[in-house]
Amino acid sequence: MDIEAETPWDSTPDISARIVTAIGRIATVLRSGMWEVSLAEGLNPAQAEILQLLQYRTTGVRLSWLAKQLSISAASTSDSVAALVAKGLVRKAKAADDGRATALHLTPEGEAVAARLGHALSFADTAVARLPAGQQQQMLTGLFKLIAELQKTDRFPELRACLSCRHFEANKYPGQEVPHHCALVNAPLPISFLRIDCAEHAPADPLVQRRNWEAFA
Repeated sequence: MDIEAETPWDSTPDISARIVTAIGRIATVLRSGMWEVSLAEGLNPAQAEILQLLQYRTTGVRLSWLAKQLSISAASTSDSVAALVAKGLVRKAKAADDGRATALHLTPEGEAVAARLGHALSFADTAVARLPAGQQQQMLTGLFKLIAELQKTDRFPELRACLSCRHFEANKYPGQEVPHHCALVNAPLPISFLRIDCAEHAPADPLVQRRNWEAFA
């Protein structure tokens, strides 16, 4: 029986596997950068991430929402929040939509720490900024498409992204170079301006969100 000869590339993993490996390595470098700044602020990584998640959320968030974002148990999230409250970085208040529930907010001191944490990954921002503009847009588009696929597995946490916002009007200008529209500013929305996290985000109907993400994927 004939046996096909091996090529020098037979042991090369699929390109999808190599992309996942590359993203994982980048994530490790980013975590390391955040860890250094977090330690300088007297925080552990979970506490630092909570401060970042609370930043620009003026109405506050629930503990259960934080747990989903962090992909950890409610008990572990509660411990981290308690530590941040003790440090004077987070405060608890009644939720605006339910007086029986508790919402978490940053204190002024927490806002200042969150702002400093925001500069922890400036080295990565600089690296991306060195890429050609066209390559940056292709990368952003690819990442949005990857997020859209990951959301189908129900493993990706909620985002304040353009595609899940009621102000986003997908393909309002079909066939045009800039097909999408932002009703908040009443202007065409280039792909290069799509946001992963927008402070002005207003959640769209779940069916509309799903349709937007599926169309983008």
